[in-house]
Amino acid sequence: MARAYGANAHLLAAFETTYGVAPVSGFVKFPFVSTSLGSEQGLIDSDILGQGRDPSAPSRDVIKVEGDLVVPIDLRYFGHWLKALLGEPATSGTGPYDHVFGSGAMTLPSLTVEVGMPEVPSFFLNGGVRLNSMQMNFQRSGHANATFNAIGQGEERNGASQGGSPDTLAFKRFGQFQGQVKLDGAPLANLTGANLTYSNNMERIETIRSDGKIDGADPTIAALTGAIEVRFADTALLDKATSGDPVALEFSYVISADEQLVIEAHEVYLPKPKRAISGPGGVQASFDWRAANNTVAGRMMTVTLTNDVETY
Repeated sequence: MARAYGANAHLLAAFETTYGVAPVSGFVKFPFVSTSLGSEQGLIDSDILGQGRDPSAPSRDVIKVEGDLVVPIDLRYFGHWLKALLGEPATSGTGPYDHVFGSGAMTLPSLTVEVGMPEVPSFFLNGGVRLNSMQMNFQRSGHANATFNAIGQGEERNGASQGGSPDTLAFKRFGQFQGQVKLDGAPLANLTGANLTYSNNMERIETIRSDGKIDGADPTIAALTGAIEVRFADTALLDKATSGDPVALEFSYVISADEQLVIEAHEVYLPKPKRAISGPGGVQASFDWRAANNTVAGRMMTVTLTNDVETY
């Protein structure tokens, strides 16, 4: 009997025209690091009395389809994930192309995502998948990955892939050594680590239905938060935090002028942090920041992906 291995698993996804209805074409085969996306249906303990001390059979609860998708931050595939998280981009250029994604879109697309294990064979088709959040870490070395939290409507298990002949793109990954963080347009000095999380704060539409599924997942107030860790070498950043005035943060991965990912948080508020001394080593300060809508930019966050892909 064949056993499933992650090395042979595949992840296919396609944008849906109608929420929860799997498309018949348009699937893309994505590189991924890990996935926990899938359905689960819990059990409710019996509340029946008068039948002795041993319990009666439990009841089945509602179906939940959710999980995390950890994917590499790359030059081309990543645009599909940004489209699912933020909506359609505004694309300009004749090659290279600038794909500009903005926060706060009123409507977001949904995906059908297939997680396949061909050895069994077993292929799990998750429909009505919307991306709830994205989390990214910036550090000195290592792989550049993003974690997307996803909420789906339902899952169907098939004996063969439903993705047909999926499209593929040339894979070119960003590395952590290509990352940079800027404060008000200038590289942030003494930075040792940073992270950001964008959330759509999806609300599940949990109506009463015979199949136990949700009717959808709708975005509410978006949030952009994160943290920056700096060595305490001067009071410049502390002064900005103390003043209460907003700053602009820019997170980027740059291979060249034609191959880059830039995330702009236009209006960021910094708290006044403690400076903990825990030993003879360097003193660090952590700023847990949060962003707000900027009236000049017309949004809270702008993401620009520059590559050779004509459209998403």
